[in-house]
Amino acid sequence: MVGAKEDILSRVRVALQGDAPVTDIPRDYRQSGTMNQEQLIDHLTDRLVDYKAEVKVVLATDLQGAIAEFLANARSVVVPHGLDAQWIAGVADADVVTDSSEAPVPVDQLNATDAVLTSSAVSVAESGTIILDGTPTQGRRAISLVPDQHVCVVPASTIVEILPEALPRLQPSHPQTWISGPSATSDIELERVEGVHGPRRLSVIIVEDA
Repeated sequence: MVGAKEDILSRVRVALQGDAPVTDIPRDYRQSGTMNQEQLIDHLTDRLVDYKAEVKVVLATDLQGAIAEFLANARSVVVPHGLDAQWIAGVADADVVTDSSEAPVPVDQLNATDAVLTSSAVSVAESGTIILDGTPTQGRRAISLVPDQHVCVVPASTIVEILPEALPRLQPSHPQTWISGPSATSDIELERVEGVHGPRRLSVIIVEDA
């Protein structure tokens, strides 16, 4: 055991000195998909529904109405500062607050907010994963994790088939949130518990080009 420990620590010391040998990583896995946009939308929708997300597929001209429908029961909504104001214009009965790094919504107010509306950076159809990268239309990670409902807009043009296609579209230096369905975990009795680490309700609007 002591020998193994010393071996590990020795390797760590070498790595920290910058003298560790760099080996090529074999990348002989699949790099790109073959689905067309219609197939990508169907595949992503199937995965999201399987994860218990709500999904609407709409044209850009119907986006405002779809957002209003998903947020019909929300009394308060937080949006990132870069979001198109027209997206939220159809939500008449909720208090809408705008969040930014310069003027963040206080934690206690965010905790009492019913829903959040964001866009998204890229989505992976194969795994049903939506990725947010913290840009102005997606906002701080906190606003997409604290409210009980997340309404997320996914432009069809940002859907890819497999993960290797998604990674080049992301900036490694940006904070990222990877979402595969509503927040869910299992307790010690293996009972599914939702909403522990994020929104209990995920509502996705996939927007096709008009």
